[in-house]
Amino acid sequence: MHDEAILSLFEERNEQAISESEKQYGALCRSVARDITGSDADAEECLNDALLAAWNAIPPAKPQNFCAYLLRLVRNSAINRYHAAHTEKRSAANVAASIDELAEIIPDRGDVVSEIERREMLAAVNTFLQGLPRKQRDLFVRRYWYADDIAALSQMFQMTQSHVTMTLSRLRKRLKKYLGKEGLL
Repeated sequence: MHDEAILSLFEERNEQAISESEKQYGALCRSVARDITGSDADAEECLNDALLAAWNAIPPAKPQNFCAYLLRLVRNSAINRYHAAHTEKRSAANVAASIDELAEIIPDRGDVVSEIERREMLAAVNTFLQGLPRKQRDLFVRRYWYADDIAALSQMFQMTQSHVTMTLSRLRKRLKKYLGKEGLL
């Protein structure tokens, strides 16, 4: 079933929207959540939370890309669940490591002055990513969106682990410089 049909089911408040969403994107959503939480049970809960959030938000929300919308909901749920389960410093975990790496550049402030600043930051990061060669962009997204670990990235991109680490470090420095030029840091 296509995204438009699934969104129509949501708008009609037809419960089949939930089952069709799970059929279409369940495996992908569970994979993202599992990579973040490290648990199949937590991944299942994150998927359920995301489906409930989508049910509650659509309508009035009308996502242009339903897959990306659902993945964002799953990812946010997984990160929240991970943080709730790990209250102390999490330097060994992939998710914490990837979040900590980016936190050096983009601080997570609970007191963000406005939604406009958040959107400006998001737009700037997207513009930065669009300017990267595809391999670097994919590497960055796999690390900082999907929270893939360095070993997996090394195999995926056929690079040594040290090369992956160095490339990510350089990309973070370039992002920091770019955000500084844009006046966002």
